[in-house]
Amino acid sequence: MNPDIALNLALILFIPWFSILAVLFWCFPRQPRTRARKYFDTISLIIATAASFAGMHWSMQTADPSHGAMWKQVLATSVAYGLFLGVMTLAILVRRHWLHRATASRR
Repeated sequence: MNPDIALNLALILFIPWFSILAVLFWCFPRQPRTRARKYFDTISLIIATAASFAGMHWSMQTADPSHGAMWKQVLATSVAYGLFLGVMTLAILVRRHWLHRATASRR
């Protein structure tokens, strides 16, 4: 296997799932759709992807190869997925709190 593909395999395999999660994050809730929210959502998705990418590369370098050749990929996949979900969960909580406060202040 090409070394570049092997190094990024976890992220390549998760692109469809990350895309589905990103679209759901972007579309819901539907309102309010302000410029600040679009900016926040974009930054959140960029940070989640970057954290996933960095975690994947870190785990590929630090995985113990004595557990087998596949262990690097398993660890990289787990770390990349966990970091993406962690950042997205934090972004959802922050956005929900922010939108709730913005809606309450308008009443």
